[in-house]
Amino acid sequence: MNTITHLSGWEFAALACAAVLVGFSKTAVSGANTVSLAIFAAVLPARASTGVLLPILIAGDVLAVLTYRRHAHWPTLWRLFPAVAVGVVAGTAFLMWADDAVVRTSIGATLLFMAAVTVWRRRTADAAGEPDGVATRAGRIKARSYGVLGGFTTMVANAGGPVMSMYLLSAGFRKLGFLGTSAFFFLIVNVSKVPFSVGLGLIDARSLQLDATLVAFVVPGALLGKWAVDRINQRLFEQLVIAATVVGGLQLLLR
Repeated sequence: MNTITHLSGWEFAALACAAVLVGFSKTAVSGANTVSLAIFAAVLPARASTGVLLPILIAGDVLAVLTYRRHAHWPTLWRLFPAVAVGVVAGTAFLMWADDAVVRTSIGATLLFMAAVTVWRRRTADAAGEPDGVATRAGRIKARSYGVLGGFTTMVANAGGPVMSMYLLSAGFRKLGFLGTSAFFFLIVNVSKVPFSVGLGLIDARSLQLDATLVAFVVPGALLGKWAVDRINQRLFEQLVIAATVVGGLQLLLR
């Protein structure tokens, strides 16, 4: 794995920009950190990049929780966690044999599919004048499906953000509720992934050395996101989240 001493100036600058984007995505447009994922995978070996990125994501999660902790919807979180645990275990097993190309193609196609389904479901719900809630039996089934998929994608490529973004948007969450719920969700899930990542050799002393240098760049990104989110209306917020998901999916497919 590349360490700080082996990175060129341009490579380090790219990783620093990606860390800023992580902070921004955690406090403004969730799902945008798929761009960070692509940058890390371009500069570092693809599998190793997931281990380097995970502590940086956790730093962003902590800042997001501190910012939006009052807006979390815990019934939704408790509904998701059991299914997410299944997805994380499945993702760990998948990483034991799948190569980078299979991982990228599978997740990229899934993200694009979910973005299309979310747009379609929201349009049909608007036409019927009904929200796509989470309290119905269909809503519970959807929560389990998204939970498994979110756990799987976050384990194999730190790409669970767009999955949960699509779920929370389809469930009708408003901006602050969306950010507060996703903040706690990803802090808990990402911390729970650390032992698996260590066991797979994705996090080690060299990756943490690079993290220690990059994590400071998360803070200005989070502050920028907090400033920006107050100036983004709900409709634009939803459009940006969906657009970030599409861009992330295309990057994974075309890399």
